Amino acid sequence: MARENILRGGIETDPGRASALSRRSAEHFGMLVIESLKSAEMLEDDRWREHVKLEIAPDVMAVLEDPEQALIMASGHFGNWEIAAQLLSRYKPVAGITRTMNNPRVEELIQRRKPRYRFHPIPKYAADPRRFLAVLQDREILALLTDQHAHTGGVPIEFFGHPAATYTTAAMLHLVTRAPLCFAACRRLGPMRFELTSSPLIEHRPSGDKKADVRAILIALNGHLEDAIRQAPDQYIWGHRRWRD
Repeated sequence: MARENILRGGIETDPGRASALSRRSAEHFGMLVIESLKSAEMLEDDRWREHVKLEIAPDVMAVLEDPEQALIMASGHFGNWEIAAQLLSRYKPVAGITRTMNNPRVEELIQRRKPRYRFHPIPKYAADPRRFLAVLQDREILALLTDQHAHTGGVPIEFFGHPAATYTTAAMLHLVTRAPLCFAACRRLGPMRFELTSSPLIEHRPSGDKKADVRAILIALNGHLEDAIRQAPDQYIWGHRRWRD
C-alpha cells in the first residue's frame, strides 16, 4: 500500500525507489514510537530547547502566548506529531483525537503515557458531538490530524493530484467559532532532534457559500501538508489507504 501511494502521488516514479522509500517510512514509524516513549526526558524543563527548534509564525505564537485565545492546529501523519503536541502543551492545554488500539497492552501503555504535561486525549468515536467546541471554549489547542480517509461526511480534496475524502472538522470549526487556525509539522532533523514549524494563521471569512469556504480551507491545509511531505517524504506514513477510488 505504501509503495502504491508513493507512486500514485508522484513522489517517486521508479518502483524500486518507491519500495525503498516505503521501507524508510516504516522505519520512521518505529523511530516515532521510540521518540514518543523517550519524550519525557527530552522535554523536561528547558532541556527541550536542545531537542526542538521552533519556527512558529509570529501571529500563531501570539495566539499561543495569549491565555484568552483558543487555537485549531491541523497537521498530518508526518514527522513526530506526538512530540509536537506535548511541547505545545507547555503554552496551553492541548486536546488531540485518539482511537483505541487493537492491542489492549499497547492501549494501556498509551493511556498511561498520553496525559502528560497538559495534553489530554479525546476519543475519536464519542457520543458527545460538542466535545471539540468545549476544547475551544476552554481556550485550549485542538490538535487535528486531517489526512485520514473520511468515511462519512468527507469532501473530496486533491492530495498530490488525486481526490481524497477529507474531514471537514477543522474548516467547519474555524468558520463557526472563528477560532484561529493554522497548520503545523514536526520534522526530524536527526536523532532526538526536531524542527516544529507552523504556517501563518489561515484566516478565511465566510462568503455565504459554506461548501466553497470549507473547500478553500481544506485545499490550503492539504497544500501545507504536501509541502511538508516534499521536504522529507520518508517521514510520512504512506501505508494509510488515503485514496479509495
